[in-house]
Amino acid sequence: MSYSNKYIFAALPRTQRGTPLVLGGDPKGRNFLYTNGNSVIIRDIENPAISDVYTEHSCQVNVAKYSPSGFYIASGDASGKVRIWDTVNKEHILKNEFQPIGGPIKDIAWSADSQRIVVVGEGRERFGHVFMAETGTSVGEISGQSKPINSVDFRPSRPFRIVTASEDNTIAVFEGPPFKFKCTKQEHTRFAQAVRYSPDGSLFASAGFDGKIYLYDGATSELKGEIGSPAHKGGVYGIAWSPDGKQLLSCSGDKTCAIWDIETMQRATLFNMGTAVENQQVSCLWQGKHLISVSLSGVINYLDVDNPDKPWQVLMGHNKPITSLTLHPDRHTVYTASHDGCVTSWNVETGEARHIQGQGHGNQVNGMRSSKDGSLLTIGIDDTLRRAVPAAEGEAPTYTDVSVPLGSQPRAMDHIIEDDTTIIATVKELAVVIGGSKQSSLPLNYEPTCVAIDPKSRHVAVGGADNKVHLYTLDVRTLTPGQLLEHLGPVTDVRFSPNSRLLVASDANRKLILYSTDDYKLAHNKEWGFHTARVNCVAFSPDSTRVASGSLDTSLIIWNVDQPAKHTIIKNAHPQSQITGITWVDDETVISVGQDANTRVWSVPKA
Repeated sequence: MSYSNKYIFAALPRTQRGTPLVLGGDPKGRNFLYTNGNSVIIRDIENPAISDVYTEHSCQVNVAKYSPSGFYIASGDASGKVRIWDTVNKEHILKNEFQPIGGPIKDIAWSADSQRIVVVGEGRERFGHVFMAETGTSVGEISGQSKPINSVDFRPSRPFRIVTASEDNTIAVFEGPPFKFKCTKQEHTRFAQAVRYSPDGSLFASAGFDGKIYLYDGATSELKGEIGSPAHKGGVYGIAWSPDGKQLLSCSGDKTCAIWDIETMQRATLFNMGTAVENQQVSCLWQGKHLISVSLSGVINYLDVDNPDKPWQVLMGHNKPITSLTLHPDRHTVYTASHDGCVTSWNVETGEARHIQGQGHGNQVNGMRSSKDGSLLTIGIDDTLRRAVPAAEGEAPTYTDVSVPLGSQPRAMDHIIEDDTTIIATVKELAVVIGGSKQSSLPLNYEPTCVAIDPKSRHVAVGGADNKVHLYTLDVRTLTPGQLLEHLGPVTDVRFSPNSRLLVASDANRKLILYSTDDYKLAHNKEWGFHTARVNCVAFSPDSTRVASGSLDTSLIIWNVDQPAKHTIIKNAHPQSQITGITWVDDETVISVGQDANTRVWSVPKA
């Protein structure tokens, strides 16, 4: 049985307050790049639903840049490693790996001929290094600054120059090759955060946390003047030149972006991005006709020069690990939630994402289910059940102000769509919620981990950390305990099949066990044990013939109910990231989410 990764709903850039983010652009103008965790994410600028993820770094990647030829990408990580890999093949074959500095890399620049690379950051002996991309041979020294270097750029025309911006508030200029320190510029009064040459190399601009932007001559490094006075009320996090070199885009912690006219050094357009802290702008890129900025919340804004108060497109999603996943009954929408409490609704066909608005949990969401009227029920570690109701047609739901207090931390939930009954397993009890109120509860003497309800038989299965599946019967609002099913490890997930005939339970002992719901005996004598680590989640296909499981071992396995010996392993389904949730859209399409904040859609045709 073959499988393919249909598409990836990509993670957003991982942002940090007070830390600029570097976006990379493709010289052909088709793609842009950013990083999240140990992934480099490549997105199509015209159709951002098309994305590719590179996951070969073993620790957090900070920056990735295309070579001017467009054939290679250099990415630098928190350990000081630089990997140079190709963009042409789907496998992104590694060309070279170097360790130029001994600490986090913050910025990378290529020379115009794609031969030399300069990297800067927080090294132990030095804060930057210039070397040949082919061999790693040194072509000069980056010295003369006393604190970590935040930004670097290579002059795109001869004579070659390198400029760097440092946390000692200075801009340093280097001449070469081989590159030697020439001078420092001391106009900035706080951290210098960004330096960028104009496309023809005749000028370069620097920006800093003092809110100022300065312009210098590209060849002589002489100060030309200050742009704006000052340019922003908050620190400037990033700058980007227009392709013709006549304008400059800047983004700032004062929650605005601006376009500056180079000739007059005055502001041409101001973009107001909002009033909340998460509207601080931490990065920007000018790619062809597209002007992009990144907010502190991680969302990517496509700026609209004709309407500066409203971006013409906003890319939403997650930039923290995804903890929960559920499917809307219409099977066109899937909801994901991350450990910072952000809930996102995705259109399965187009990959378009919208954040659920309103007062949510504000912290980790442990479970979600969709109800009959299309509203979304969520439980979080603020010990409440909340409901988000659909707004207008085509809009994402919005949280209502009403919440149901649960009294202790919820671990899992399930929902019967027909009569709006929800069962929530908290660390102390099983609670039955009908409509919007708690009807009854049953104290527990074990720690529950997961819960599933079969709407037909009204059986409730609760997995426990005590290595058992506990079965109950639900009579309107009362739960009556029934059988116990023994496992060899803590039970991690339980699911009833859509046709009500089967129950599957997964455990931390790497096994899946299939039970027949007539007598809760084993449905077949094969145990499914091909995962190499704890199984986190399971899901039945709509026709009840297949089961998908996702594990800590990063792989996804599709099992066949009628032919228990047959299965398909999708290895490295989420490379270097455990799988935290799984659901079927239809009988041949599976969606998985993981700790890498990516949502992947798989095609798993029947044999």
